[in-house]
Amino acid sequence: MKLINKTFLGALALATTTLVLSPNEMNAQRRGGGGGGGSHMQSRPSQSSRPSQMSRPSQSSRPSQMSRPSKGNNNKIGNGNNKIGNNNSIGGNNKVGSNNRGNNSNNRGGNNNVNINVDNSHHNTRINNSHNTTVRRSNNYRPYTRPPYVYGGYRYNCYHPYYYHPYRPFYWGPVWHPWGFFITTLAVTAIVVEVNSQHYHYDNGVYYTQGNGGYTVVAAPVGATVTTLPSNAQTVVVNETTNNYYYGGTYYEKSDKGYTVVPPTAGTIVENLPEGGEEVKMGDITYVKVGDTYYQPFQDNGKNKYEVVDVEADK
Repeated sequence: MKLINKTFLGALALATTTLVLSPNEMNAQRRGGGGGGGSHMQSRPSQSSRPSQMSRPSQSSRPSQMSRPSKGNNNKIGNGNNKIGNNNSIGGNNKVGSNNRGNNSNNRGGNNNVNINVDNSHHNTRINNSHNTTVRRSNNYRPYTRPPYVYGGYRYNCYHPYYYHPYRPFYWGPVWHPWGFFITTLAVTAIVVEVNSQHYHYDNGVYYTQGNGGYTVVAAPVGATVTTLPSNAQTVVVNETTNNYYYGGTYYEKSDKGYTVVPPTAGTIVENLPEGGEEVKMGDITYVKVGDTYYQPFQDNGKNKYEVVDVEADK
């Protein structure tokens, strides 16, 4: 009986110990297979110590779909509205060679041959040279001792031998402007000159015609007479008995009322030519053409000069 009682009491004590275990200890016993397993589970971080879902980058912080390259056709090369080869492309509406190209009829240099420029820095302007006068022969004409240069059905007569030197336009100062130059207002010193019932405005050796919004420089009209010439006008020898006055590519003769514009006289020698001329190569000779007047370059005692050429048809 004593043995049975001891056995019974031991079992009862074991059952009591089992009943007082906490649910966590019971779980630890089940998972870990004993006290050692339970101690291991206690050392692991709890669920609350792990990074929460809130600490992860949210969907809003990720790059949006708008910043990723679109799978559509709007921006890709080879398709869509902005592709190369379409509206904003090389070859489209804004392309080089179309509406905004350098050769556009609204912006091309071909339409700007007559200089329309309100900036006084006229050294890079384009000049209309189509209004100059023709060359005349002197009243005291003397025959040419040199044979003419024949080219293209014309005979080019000069008294001096040809000697090429580059054409470099001469600058007559800030008040002088080349043909085609446009200005919105004139100086108070400008006067009106009438030639063949047409009115011109003259100021400091420059002639203007009035147009829309301003005044355009033109070649001096033959027959215009002014009372004074610019102070830096030059005297040029036409022949043994005649001198002309030369300024800015224009020739004057002294007259009863002042100084009258005359055509250039064949054989006249000048040292400077105005802006707006161009070198014209004819066979072996390069002339400088200012308006309709040809000038042959030559040298006189080592100094570069030009002679007005007498051009006539080769009959």
